[in-house]
Amino acid sequence: MLTLTKREIELKNKLEFHYQAFDKSKISPDPIEFPHRYNDDSDIEISALISSLFAFGNIKQIINTLERIHKIMGSTVYDFVLNYNSSKNYFKDIRHRFYTTNDIENLFNALKTLYLNYKSAELFFANSNTLKENISFFSNQMIKYTNQKSNLSLGIKFMFPDPKKGSACKRMNLFLRWMVRKDEIDFGLWKNISKSELIIPVDTHIAKIAYKLKLTNRKNVTWKMAEEITDNLKKFDSEDPVKYDFALCHLGIRKLEF
Repeated sequence: MLTLTKREIELKNKLEFHYQAFDKSKISPDPIEFPHRYNDDSDIEISALISSLFAFGNIKQIINTLERIHKIMGSTVYDFVLNYNSSKNYFKDIRHRFYTTNDIENLFNALKTLYLNYKSAELFFANSNTLKENISFFSNQMIKYTNQKSNLSLGIKFMFPDPKKGSACKRMNLFLRWMVRKDEIDFGLWKNISKSELIIPVDTHIAKIAYKLKLTNRKNVTWKMAEEITDNLKKFDSEDPVKYDFALCHLGIRKLEF
């Protein structure tokens, strides 16, 4: 059994305190509030995937964009995606940072292809490969589904990064956290992946706090940084190291002291 130092015990106690404090009552503002509006598993999964892909930039901008997209999709996300018709220009007035209207339309074309062929995106992750390999496969498959033959846009490249090229893949790891873990915040819809396999979603908030807490010695946000932070969090909960993510992220968003 791993023996913790005095400093590590103090850190673990603080992490556990914040994990308990940031319950469902503190869910807003966060993109995960959107899939919480649905009851059907397919609606939740698709809303979660879309919400995670737009989870970058100013939190107010994220919430505003997702509000507009979810209003267009309506009460049954799964049906909207299966029947999506790009010729109707649903998203003609929507952009999100460097996601153009065309990027958003290509995303929905890819989602339609995905869900016409597979009931759940879990298929791409629940196999014998490592999580890193599965994320890489999923990203490359989704890019294929956009039907962009060449000259991929900046938006699509950013939407579906490849951990094999060094990306921390924050948004994909966020989506996986929502799907695999189960508590008041996360849904736990996927049963074939262990929460111990998850990698923490690293953005600027997590990177800054993790560096301050000596959970990483790295300063560049990369896949290796995400792995290092996760490995260090496993000292405090080897079975569920990513459970601390929501609290740590919101301490950063709300500019609160750890």
